[in-house]
Amino acid sequence: MTREPLAGLTRDALGVPHLRADDVLELTRLQGRVTALDRGWQIEHHRWRMEGRTAEYVGADGVPWDRFARQVRLEATVRRCFERLDAETRAWLTAYVDGVDSALAEGLTGTPEVEALGLEAYAAAPRPWAPWTPLGIFWGIHLLFGTFPAKLFNAHVADRLGEDALPLLHAEGVDRSGSNAWVIGGAQTASGLPLVAGDPHRTIELPGCYQQVGLACPEFDVVGFTFPGVPGVQHFAHTGSVAWGITNAMADYQDLTLERLRCDGSGEDGAPVLVARGLDGWEPVEHTTETVRVRGEGELHVPVVVTARGPVVTGLEAELERAAAVAGDGDEAAAACGPPPFSLRTPTQVESDLGFGALLPLLRARTVGDVERALARWVEPVNSALVADTSGRMRHLVVGRVPDRDEAGMVLPLPAWDSRHTWHGYRRGPAVDVPDVMVSANDRASGGGLGVEYATPFRAERIRSLIGSRTGLTVDDCAAIHVDTRNGQADLMRELVEAVEVGGRAAQVREVLLAWDGHSDADSHGAAVFARWRTALVRWFSDHPSLAPMLEPSGHSPIFAAWTGVVAQIGAGWHSMARLAPERGIDVADGVRAALESVAGQYDPDAAWGDRHWLDPLHALDVSDRAPSVPRDPVGGDKGCVLAAASAPGVTDRCYGGPVARYVWDLADRDASRWVVPFGASGDARADHFADQTPAWLVGGLHPVEAGRSGQAGTR
Repeated sequence: MTREPLAGLTRDALGVPHLRADDVLELTRLQGRVTALDRGWQIEHHRWRMEGRTAEYVGADGVPWDRFARQVRLEATVRRCFERLDAETRAWLTAYVDGVDSALAEGLTGTPEVEALGLEAYAAAPRPWAPWTPLGIFWGIHLLFGTFPAKLFNAHVADRLGEDALPLLHAEGVDRSGSNAWVIGGAQTASGLPLVAGDPHRTIELPGCYQQVGLACPEFDVVGFTFPGVPGVQHFAHTGSVAWGITNAMADYQDLTLERLRCDGSGEDGAPVLVARGLDGWEPVEHTTETVRVRGEGELHVPVVVTARGPVVTGLEAELERAAAVAGDGDEAAAACGPPPFSLRTPTQVESDLGFGALLPLLRARTVGDVERALARWVEPVNSALVADTSGRMRHLVVGRVPDRDEAGMVLPLPAWDSRHTWHGYRRGPAVDVPDVMVSANDRASGGGLGVEYATPFRAERIRSLIGSRTGLTVDDCAAIHVDTRNGQADLMRELVEAVEVGGRAAQVREVLLAWDGHSDADSHGAAVFARWRTALVRWFSDHPSLAPMLEPSGHSPIFAAWTGVVAQIGAGWHSMARLAPERGIDVADGVRAALESVAGQYDPDAAWGDRHWLDPLHALDVSDRAPSVPRDPVGGDKGCVLAAASAPGVTDRCYGGPVARYVWDLADRDASRWVVPFGASGDARADHFADQTPAWLVGGLHPVEAGRSGQAGTR
């Protein structure tokens, strides 16, 4: 896999590209070219998702996403965002796209995914990218990252059990997977200047969702992580004199609105004219039909409706059937079937601004103040940022746009004819100086109060305790914190198990659990028994007759399954369920005993957590067994740990999510900074650098960030 060296490109021993050019546009063009060479399949698949054209290439598996992408007006929205950008940022994005186009055929040709799909002819001459494609890739990655999918589930629970049941699943009772970041002031570091560290937690994808890169030109010299297909660096970077990292601020910035449509006659072409009920009666809507080509199956016609609130993103087909039946004097109640129609509204749609005006200023940042001014342009997702510079200054910022509206809309969708869904401008997050140590871990204290649901404070408190009042802290100390496996769920388990009595082999299981040290290490027997007990308890809850109505299908698209799956949601919130279920007449002690007996029935004295919790990344072609694979490496950590290598209690104990990158930025010496990703620099399974960082990632190892500057001209 050797290619001709590119001018301006060096690679370190792990293949990480470090790019240098004489000006900004030449540099971003080179970044686009190298990204196409290293991640060609990945970024092209992201482009198809942005366009709503995945089914055209992968077949029926792509239809659910394509329907959503068309109905949410993904590409049309980011095109408007691109057109409203300043001229310099538009030129910068266009240069990046030019670089991608110049090498995409080379990057696609011969990849396992292209060959599995039989797309060799397409790979030889792929369609050119549009200049707004990077915006579409970024927004496509983050559309489901906000709160609206959770509101779909809230609406389902409220409909089946009543609103008073929502705390059962959504109180801050369990440490949902999130991200960690912390900054330590110079008084506690060996160098006398700050350290910034963190690890973002997302679904672990193959190839990885972050790409390490170095970018240098006369205006700046930056190392950091980028989303493949997006220029610059976005969430984590070190410019030499200032560094930053982010976590999700858990803010609520997306609204779902319940819509009601009506047929109001016919247009000149004979098609029905639709109107939607709003605050002042019936209002006109945008109503079109888009055609999705499905490989091997012809064409699919997808209705698209945009109301004054936003595009209808679920339940549209059922609502159109209901509206047609009513217009034909049908029975409205009988015609109302399928999920309710909800429209989506986000700041990006309302303002035609995705915040890309922040990206060039971030590259040029030299101080904490520069980063703060750049992030003032950030839109979504809303982030909690920790920033430090070589003056020793440290700052905590919550950045992005959060609409100011009634809190009722932050929990459940509101009807379009209810004035409480109205926006009244935007709320600002806090911006404060950090005197010594600050930890941000999706907890309420670091989120700025802009959301409803936060992680418990366990991870944040655990990191603070590991830092404590220690002095002389180094990059290695931060690396050790990254992989701490003390499980915040262990204390509740112990409380529940201690309160019940059981006999026989179940008593043996009980003793194992009570003797467990609470660390979810890969070789821990206690952690394995805890996981089996937790799974049995989750399934006992999900089977309980008083909760059975929740199991009725919601009817929403499978792309929302991670949020609308009842067992998965009980598994994510089992801590809350255990605390609050007695208020609904559920005897939790019965469930605890039943779970102990279930584990006893299949007890394995030699089982270790890593036997059940092994690396299971998501690949775009997983559903059809056409994806490259990686070894089933055992992974330590779990939900509830600083090392939040997530499982899905009640569904699977495999490690499907967790740290998709780790970094420690040293403000005293950038060359002492370290980073790692779960797989490698290349997205091509044939390449040497496809997964060569996995061994270090598994044990908490970090690699130098600057080695590429003295490396050789890159080959792949």
